[in-house]
Amino acid sequence: MANWTDSIVGDRMTVDREFNERVAASEFSSQEWGLIMTATEFEIEHADDPDRARIVADTEKLPQIMPELKNVRSQMAQMGGAPSDSGTASSGGLFDSIKGALGFGDGAGAGAEAERQEAAERLVQEYAEELQRHLESKGKWERVRVAYQE
Repeated sequence: MANWTDSIVGDRMTVDREFNERVAASEFSSQEWGLIMTATEFEIEHADDPDRARIVADTEKLPQIMPELKNVRSQMAQMGGAPSDSGTASSGGLFDSIKGALGFGDGAGAGAEAERQEAAERLVQEYAEELQRHLESKGKWERVRVAYQE
C-alpha cells in the first residue's frame, strides 16, 4: 500500500500548488497546513469497488499535533505574521501566558482546539477529494486504485 503514494508524488505536488489558494483562504497558515499534512495519511476506501473507491484522509494523528499548531500560531503572532487565536479578547503577553499555563484562561481553549481540529479534518478531506479529481482527470485513478490494493 505504501507504493501507491510513491507513484503519485508529482500529482501531489501539482495539487499542492493548486490547493495553496484554498489554504490561504482558510484559518490555517501555510506553516500550520504543513504540520497538518505531515500528520495526515491517505487511504483509498472501497478500493476493491471501482464505483465506490475514493481517497480519504486518515486524520487520527491530528490530535497529537494540535498543541504544536497553537505554538506555531503563537510564534507567528509574536512576530507579527499572523493574528492571535481568534475568539479571545486577550491581548496576549506574559500575564496571559502565565494565566494559561496555570489553567486560568477564558475556558475557550479546549472548544477552540476541537473546532480547529474539525476545520483541519475538513480541509484535509477537501484536499483528498481534489487529489482524486486530479488523478481522474489525468487518467491515473484506476492505476492508483489497483496499486493501493497490492
